[in-house]
Amino acid sequence: MSEKEIIGSIFKTARGFWEARILMTAAELDIFSRLLDAPRTAARVADELASDPRGTEALLDALVALKMLVKKDDAFRVRPGLEKALSSSAPETILPIILHMAHLWESWGRLTEIVREGKKEEPAKAMEWDGDELKSFINAMHSIGRGMAREVVARLDLAGKRNAIDVGGGSGVYTIAMLSKAPKMRATIFDRPDVIAIAREKIAEAGLTDRVTFAEGDFYKDDLPGGHDVALLSAIIHQNGPGQNVELYRKALDALEPGGMIVIRDHVMSDDHTETVEGALFAVNMLVATPEGGVYSFAEIRRDLEQAGFTGAELVHHAEMDSLVTAQKPGG
Repeated sequence: MSEKEIIGSIFKTARGFWEARILMTAAELDIFSRLLDAPRTAARVADELASDPRGTEALLDALVALKMLVKKDDAFRVRPGLEKALSSSAPETILPIILHMAHLWESWGRLTEIVREGKKEEPAKAMEWDGDELKSFINAMHSIGRGMAREVVARLDLAGKRNAIDVGGGSGVYTIAMLSKAPKMRATIFDRPDVIAIAREKIAEAGLTDRVTFAEGDFYKDDLPGGHDVALLSAIIHQNGPGQNVELYRKALDALEPGGMIVIRDHVMSDDHTETVEGALFAVNMLVATPEGGVYSFAEIRRDLEQAGFTGAELVHHAEMDSLVTAQKPGG
C-alpha cells in the first residue's frame, strides 16, 4: 500500500461518521417507513415530519447516494430489496439495531474525555428503552441471529448432553439452535423478566415450549438454577470486568453437574489485544458504554475460568464475536 493510499484510507476513516450519522438520523426520523408504499418528494416528507425542507432534501439525496433509497422524478422510495430490513413494522427489520447505535452516539462523542479521565459512574442510558423498544431490539437480534446461532451450535459437541442453561439468553435464539441439534436436550433460559416475556413468545413460535424452562433473574445479583450439563454465555463476558466474569463463571460452575461444560461465545483477542480489528473497536465501545467491560484474549479467559474452578479450557473456534471457548467442571 502506497503512502498516498494510506493517507487516503486515514481520511476515509476520519470522515466515516458522516455515513453513520446520516443512517442514524434517517432511522430516528423513521424516514424509510414513510417511503415504502409510494414515492414521496422531499417537500412532502418535510411537510409530514414538520422538518426543515433543505435539511430533509439533503438527507434524502445522501441516502440515495448510499444506495438505501432510489430517486425518480424528484420522488424518493426505499431501494427494492431493502423494504423488510428498513421497515419499522417488519419482523426482519434492522432499524432497532441502528437506533441502538444512535443511543451510543453521545457516549462515543465523549471518548476523548473518557480516555483522559477514565469512565465515570453514570446512568446506563443506552439500554433504557420502554417495552416496545426493547421488544423491537430483541426481535431484530433474533431475526439476524438465527442463521448465526445454527452455525455456532454446529461447532459444539453436544453428544450426551441433556440439560442446558442459556445465561442471559435473550430471545432464546441459541436455545432454539441447541434444541434443534440435540432432540433429547432440554434447556433453561435465564434472563430479566421483561426479556423472558419475549423469549416465551419465540420459544412458542418454534414449538419448543415443552422442552424449555424459563427462569427470571439478574445474573449479577442472583444465583443460577442448577442441574445442567451445559452452560452457555453468549455475548455476555464483554459487558464485564475480569472480576465480574470470575464471579459469573463461579455461578455457572455451581449450575453445572460434575463433568458439565461451559460454552463462551464472544470476541477472543490476540495476546496483545490488537487483533481482530472488530474486537479492538468493540473494546472501545465497551469503554464508553459500560463501567468495566472489555474484550479478552484466550489466555485471559482461560485464567479466569481456572480461577473460578473450571479445567480444560479450549478455543474451539476463532471468528471475531463468534469465537467459542469451552471448559469443564471437574468430576463426572
